[in-house]
Amino acid sequence: MSAVTIIDSGLSNIDSVARALEYCGADVVITRDPETVRTAGRLLLPGVGAFPVAMERLNALGLSDAIRDAVVRAERPILGICLGMQLLADTGHENETTLGLGLIKGDVRRLEKATPEERIPHMGWNTVEDQGGCPLLQDVPSGSDFYFVHSYYFAAVEEAVLATTPSYGGVPAIVGQGQVFGAQFHPEKSQTNGFQLLKNFLKA
Repeated sequence: MSAVTIIDSGLSNIDSVARALEYCGADVVITRDPETVRTAGRLLLPGVGAFPVAMERLNALGLSDAIRDAVVRAERPILGICLGMQLLADTGHENETTLGLGLIKGDVRRLEKATPEERIPHMGWNTVEDQGGCPLLQDVPSGSDFYFVHSYYFAAVEEAVLATTPSYGGVPAIVGQGQVFGAQFHPEKSQTNGFQLLKNFLKA
């Protein structure tokens, strides 16, 4: 059984993520202890809310440095979900400019409507298109739907954009470099496709 350590910043309801991972066969540990994060074999960073508040919380708990130690020095896999994906960026521009974890190059910006029909926040089911060999989308048909809730997006460097969603002019839905991954949507709320993505992460 694959072990996953969920980082509990106190800013998300992690129960549904934990249940989804357990359904996919993972042995789940939930922690906000930096040393447990440093020694984890595989990390998951969920999150909802505002970028600066989340980074302030991670910094205050000593989790930012612990995450970097685990991912950069020990080369452990990590998956960020929703705000957790955005926190992987260099900087965020929500209310103010805030330094992120700096694990994938790029910055977080507010969504802009590409058509009059689009609404912000982006909420509900939407298509995700594989940009070519995304390991998290193995055995998931390109063009499958996933569940989104967000008002900001991660403008990652081109080589880190593994999948996109066509709305809002086309924005990253999955980013990744090496063993670092992020999903803008909620796989734990995306039924069969989301469970398959989590299973793929357990093999990453």
